[in-house]
Amino acid sequence: MAQKETTTELYERELEKIGSELYVLRLYITGATPASSRAIANLKALCDGRLKGRYQLEVVDIFQHPQLAQNAEIIAAPTLVKQLPPPLRRFVGDLSDLEDKLLGLEVVPARLPSAKVAGKDRNDAG
Repeated sequence: MAQKETTTELYERELEKIGSELYVLRLYITGATPASSRAIANLKALCDGRLKGRYQLEVVDIFQHPQLAQNAEIIAAPTLVKQLPPPLRRFVGDLSDLEDKLLGLEVVPARLPSAKVAGKDRNDAG
């Protein structure tokens, strides 16, 4: 007879799923403006720091691809659209206040393999 999972095991399994979700992001920009450059740099820093290996990023220049912007109903740029995981989210601006935007993006850092739900965290001293 198979042994039932404990609540802790179920919780850890769900946390692992969340920490491995793929983020699909699309950044709409307007050419090589300073705001566009800052938005790209800020977003890449976020993705490399918090979503390493778990994101797809597409940068769309609305001057070169106006139909994509029109289809997505983009009315200002730069605009970041988080398509996955749900829900869809939009952020307008150069993304200089990324820490404030993390909550809205619902970014969940990758789960550390040795982290524990109960007891001491691997970063705890003593």
